[in-house]
Amino acid sequence: MKTSTILLICVFAALQGISQAPLRHPTGDIYQRLQKLNTVGSVLYIAAHPDDENTQMITYFANELHLRAGYLAATRGGGGQNLIGSEIQEELGLIRTQELLAARRLDGGEQFFSRAIDFGFSKNPDETFRKWDKQKILADFVWVIRNFRPDVLITRFNQEPGTTHGHHTASAILAMEAFKLSGDSTAFPEQLKYVKPWQPTRIFWNASPFFFRDA
Repeated sequence: MKTSTILLICVFAALQGISQAPLRHPTGDIYQRLQKLNTVGSVLYIAAHPDDENTQMITYFANELHLRAGYLAATRGGGGQNLIGSEIQEELGLIRTQELLAARRLDGGEQFFSRAIDFGFSKNPDETFRKWDKQKILADFVWVIRNFRPDVLITRFNQEPGTTHGHHTASAILAMEAFKLSGDSTAFPEQLKYVKPWQPTRIFWNASPFFFRDA
C-alpha cells in the first residue's frame, strides 16, 4: 500500500474519532440541565442592539430560576463605532452577532434577531420607522414570539419618544404591538404554515435609574 494512501486512511480515521468523541459537560452544567427538566416557563427579553440586554437578568432567569430565556435584538449592531479594529457596518455587525452568540453560551439564554438594520443614531422612533420597514420588522418580532413561545416579554426600553435612542424606543413599540398580535390568527397568517399563534401572558418594562436621571 502506498504511503500516501496509508496517510489518507490515518487522517480519515482521526477525523472520524474526533467527530464521534462524546461531549464533556462539567458537573454544574449537568445539574443545571437536570433542573430545567423540572421547570416550565419561558421569558423573552427584547431590545434594539447587541449590548442593550440585561445579561444579569437573563443569567438569573436561565440559571437560578431554570427558565428558558431568550434575547431578541432588533439589529445586529452594525451602525455602532469600532475603537479596536477597522471593521464597520456589515463587518461590524458580523462581529457583534458573534459576541451575542458567545454571551448566550455564557448566560444560558437563546439569541434571536430581526431584519432591522442598525443605521446609526436615530433621534426618535418616527425617524427609525422611516428607514426600517415597520411591518417586516413587526412580522419578525411576531415570528420569534410564536416560535419561542415565551410566557413573558420584557423590554429594555419604554415607548415614550425622546427619552433615548430612536432604535431603542422603536424596539419597545414593536414589542408591544407584537405582544398584541402574536396570538391573533389573522395577523401574519403566512407564518401559520410553520408556527401556531401564541399569546404571552404579560409584558414588562425593565426600568433602571438611567431613565429617571433627570427626575
